[in-house]
Amino acid sequence: EWERMKPQTVVLDIELAMPHSRSCQTDAIEDTIDYGQIVNRLRQQLSEKSFHLVEALAENVAQMIIDEFGAPWVKVRVAKLGVITGVSRLGVVIERSAKT
Repeated sequence: EWERMKPQTVVLDIELAMPHSRSCQTDAIEDTIDYGQIVNRLRQQLSEKSFHLVEALAENVAQMIIDEFGAPWVKVRVAKLGVITGVSRLGVVIERSAKT
């Protein structure tokens, strides 16, 4: 509970699969998932909601990317920085796929 007394710094590392390869041929942003839109949505989501667990944060981010941006697969790493002396980061990684 001591961690809830002040906001924590976390690092997100996100990998995602593209829903189709059209952007590979066209080189056009409208044919792919726009990372800028994901970042903006993440900022909005994190300003509106707090999480008790990094696991819940990772799950929420993964589902948002699948549901709102159409990614068929996503891997989300969430790490807290400097939580334990001598450990630079500590966190979780999850992988989720869209339900077919």
